[in-house]
Amino acid sequence: MAHDGTNRVFAEQGTDAKALFAEMDAITAGDQRWDDPKNLKASYWAGDDVVAVMHQAYARHIDDNAIYGASLFPSLMRYEAEVVAMALDMLEAPEGAAGGITTGGTESILMAVRTARDWGRVHRPGALAPEIILPETAHPAFEKAAQVVGMTVVRMKDSPGWRADPAAMEAAIGENTVMLVASAPPYPYGIVDPITEIAALARSHGLWMHVDGCIGGFLLPFLHELGEPVPPFDFRVDGVDSISADLHKFGYSGRGASLLLLRDGANEIHQRFSSDAWPSGTYSTLNFGGSRNGGAIASSWAVMRYLGRAGYRERVASVVATKRAIAEGLAADGRLTVLGKPQGANICIVSDGLDMVAIAEGLDERGWLTGRLQRPSGLLFLITPRHAGIVDALLADLLAVADDVASGRRTAAGSQAVYVG
Repeated sequence: MAHDGTNRVFAEQGTDAKALFAEMDAITAGDQRWDDPKNLKASYWAGDDVVAVMHQAYARHIDDNAIYGASLFPSLMRYEAEVVAMALDMLEAPEGAAGGITTGGTESILMAVRTARDWGRVHRPGALAPEIILPETAHPAFEKAAQVVGMTVVRMKDSPGWRADPAAMEAAIGENTVMLVASAPPYPYGIVDPITEIAALARSHGLWMHVDGCIGGFLLPFLHELGEPVPPFDFRVDGVDSISADLHKFGYSGRGASLLLLRDGANEIHQRFSSDAWPSGTYSTLNFGGSRNGGAIASSWAVMRYLGRAGYRERVASVVATKRAIAEGLAADGRLTVLGKPQGANICIVSDGLDMVAIAEGLDERGWLTGRLQRPSGLLFLITPRHAGIVDALLADLLAVADDVASGRRTAAGSQAVYVG
């Protein structure tokens, strides 16, 4: 961040610990609690017991660096291998699949894009200016990754039925295409893309196919186990080469943990970076970064072991019940609705006649922390087990604000949809 004149100079003498933490208390006084029940943004609470397990496991390994796993911290290598094995089982991977833990969804996407690029050099040698074809709703991290590894992105302009458009994606395939992407689900709408169709395109054209399951990777498998309608999205779909899934979202680990999983472990050769050009010997990693905090890895293992499949199913069932109650409450009123039929926990609230920016601002004033959507104009709620007890209060405030907007008592001040800031 740029220096704005308000930052302190680096003092000659250190600060007493008591005074230091008092200053931190003052600085953070205006921060929101991440686990506030009114927080409908991206904060993933699975129960105070799960949070306690996560914190304790993280603290045990917070000083350990996974880059030295082989020589100093073999426990981290075991944790990572077992987390990957459990996730591959959960996502129906075939024999010979592989994967690893990254620092987050963006790094998982970055490494998937790099893997596809280098795979393409072998399998698509005619693609001299390699391209990725994205649905309209794909995460911007794909553009970021493409800039880093020297690829071009072709992003679709529409989402018929609020899902990716396979016909438009097929029309965009050319001699430079290397990679197709789908989301399970995308952040804006929570509706899983037609992954079977897109994977079929990848197979028929000889392309790499990646599924971005960063939000849904630890949610959709348990929806399926609960008997909810979930379209095929994982390694059961022939043609899916890689999947990203965030441990620190609905996997409920500590922050800084995601997965990149490969159908064929032999393709790790395209993901790995190795060099022995410097005096200290061979440097080889499957990640973009070098150091990785052991706490994030250990907390991932601990939470998955603590919850088991049954624990995840229980929490997913809570999310389903909350989503259903919100949708039913809105349907009874009739002025607001949930967009489409989202399988994910991220749902979009829209209206045919009310100004959704004004409604969002009204909810802000009542202490609700919500996301915004600009196409179409709407609210984004990300539902977690934390929200099981807030449905009545949320609906009451939402409908009261809708009354104010409908009557003209409230108009929008003009705030814009922003994902980060």
